[in-house]
Amino acid sequence: MELRIERLSKRYPNGTQALQDVSLTVPLGMFGLLGPNGAGKSTLMRTLATLQEADSGSAFLGNIDVLKQKDEVRRILGYLPQEFGLYPKISADALLTHFAALKGISNAGERREVVRALLQQTNLYEHRHTSLGNFSGGMKQRFGIAQALLGNPRLIIVDEPTAGLDPEERVRFHNLLSAIGENIIVILSTHIVSDVSDLCHQMAIIHQGRVVVNGEPAILVAGIEGKIWKKSIETSQLESYRQRFQLISTRLFGGRNIVHVYSDHLPETGFEPVKPDLEDLYFATIKGFTRTTPTLAEVVR
Repeated sequence: MELRIERLSKRYPNGTQALQDVSLTVPLGMFGLLGPNGAGKSTLMRTLATLQEADSGSAFLGNIDVLKQKDEVRRILGYLPQEFGLYPKISADALLTHFAALKGISNAGERREVVRALLQQTNLYEHRHTSLGNFSGGMKQRFGIAQALLGNPRLIIVDEPTAGLDPEERVRFHNLLSAIGENIIVILSTHIVSDVSDLCHQMAIIHQGRVVVNGEPAILVAGIEGKIWKKSIETSQLESYRQRFQLISTRLFGGRNIVHVYSDHLPETGFEPVKPDLEDLYFATIKGFTRTTPTLAEVVR
């Protein structure tokens, strides 16, 4: 099974073009949808989750028409939105049991077993009687994944799942997503580059409602090999470098600014080449410095 999206577009009543001719093929496994806030990621996720309508285009999950057969999609969909509410005074076990009943697991014995297995899978079993209001942010996110896994979904959508998590909880969440993303489609929508580089074999970058890059992260990064340069400069030089070069990122180190610049050749004396990573590709892409997605033939050549 794969998810095929063709020329999907959405304009809001205020005139914002949230999506414009978005086309993607999403295979089994973890798929990263990377983009800045306001790029259109959440609009696309809500549309695929049958929570809002598209203006035009199509989306098929296998043979299911996502835009027209919404009940069929919901039966095999797990969704963890960017923000979701929980009843703070109810225990994890009780609320997940309630969700399982709503999902159609009517047999009480089966429901108990499903809930127990999901709480164990998300490392929450020992906290099953704890009120959700006492959960940490990471525990709440793991509970969100547990409810998304109810009913053996074939498609799981998670929207900005690690925003606000501490490093330890982020690692736990990464491990959980990686484990569940082997035999189903998991779409990870995020603006955090490391989430995609750590987890996803396929990805796309969306910016201003359009897909601007799509493919395997390693191949895409290889397409900018030899084009990323770095230099340490004073803060007072920063504006001059922004005007003179295609500056993609800057960070402070030891009180000086380390700038990364996109260029086909040595920008000037003092720069040194950098082995690019996904963050370099991301910033170069959303700032418009790269060409369209390189093909495999271009990368090999």
